[in-house]
Amino acid sequence: MRIRLRCSKHLSVSKSNQHYVFIIPVGKELDLKRAAASVGEKSVRMLPAKELLPLTGYVHGGCSPIGMKKVFRTVVDESASEFETIIFSAGKIGYQVEITLPDLSRILPHTVTSLSE
Repeated sequence: MRIRLRCSKHLSVSKSNQHYVFIIPVGKELDLKRAAASVGEKSVRMLPAKELLPLTGYVHGGCSPIGMKKVFRTVVDESASEFETIIFSAGKIGYQVEITLPDLSRILPHTVTSLSE
C-alpha cells in the first residue's frame, strides 16, 4: 500500500511584490508567518483570486505548482517528507498529479520547511 499525501497550494504575494507558492497538506492551514520567514520576507498575504489566472494561466481550483506561466519560488511543507508521494492539481479541475519529492525536485526547484498549523 502506498502512503500518499494530498496537498493544496497557496499563492502568496509579499510587500515587495514577489510571488511565492506554498504547498501544504489538505486540511492544514498555511501559517503566514512561517511562510514569510521561509522566503526571507517580513510578511506575505494570499493572492486575490482575480489575479490567479492572469499570473499563472490556471483557474481557481485547477492551479498546479508545475507549468505556470512563470516559475515562482516554491516551498513544500516538511510533512510531505513523511510520505512516498504527494498529490496536487494537474492544472485542470478534476485532474491530479501524483509525484515523489525527488521527482518534483527534478522539474520544480523547491525548499522544504514547516509551513502549516
